[in-house]
Amino acid sequence: MRQIFLDTETTGLFPDQGDRVIEIGCVELVNRKLTGKTLHLYLNPERESHEEALRIHGISNEFLLDKPKFEAAAEEFLAFVSDAELIIHNAPFDLGFLNKELSLLGRPPLKDYVNSVVDTLAMAKEMFPGKRNSLDALCARLEVDNSGRTLHGALLDAELLADVYINLTRGQDMLIMDSADTDTPGAQKSHVDLSSFDLPIVYANSQEAAAHEIVMSEIDKSSKGKTVWRTL
Repeated sequence: MRQIFLDTETTGLFPDQGDRVIEIGCVELVNRKLTGKTLHLYLNPERESHEEALRIHGISNEFLLDKPKFEAAAEEFLAFVSDAELIIHNAPFDLGFLNKELSLLGRPPLKDYVNSVVDTLAMAKEMFPGKRNSLDALCARLEVDNSGRTLHGALLDAELLADVYINLTRGQDMLIMDSADTDTPGAQKSHVDLSSFDLPIVYANSQEAAAHEIVMSEIDKSSKGKTVWRTL
């Protein structure tokens, strides 16, 4: 599976009010492994960034003056993400801006070029309800080193997001044993049949049960008392 981790930086928060994309960062994974292929674009938005946005990304208006416009970089960008699964943190934000840029060129929305879109913010909210789920918070929680992130940068954030995603989905890996290098023609994979194993039942101790109860209470609180297990 080919996955592209994507992040953007923008002049502000509202594409419908004229804010534009100024930076795009993309990182490629194939079969959950980094390929080393990246795409990093700085773009001339033909307008200045808001002060609040400048404080976040630190990309000056002067720096962007000689950079290509989105129109000139659109083909390169679309070729890189084409037919891949896009993975974005807070996807509606980035998609809103990229779809606006494409619409200005008379192009269809980004979903028409890619296989699917995954929002890691939505994933994190399901996994850690009631917790902070910003990229920095997830890096800290999942022990991803983000010490080099003093300002937001699209390529760095895409690279961090790839690490975060691998940690978020680590438990979803299939139990597959490779009998040969999967990159080698004719390579074989054998699935492990767990029915042949006598798996022991390991019960939670009192400390683990108490920690579980705390998590359940947090979920119950965040859902405003709508959890089923409290009513049964």
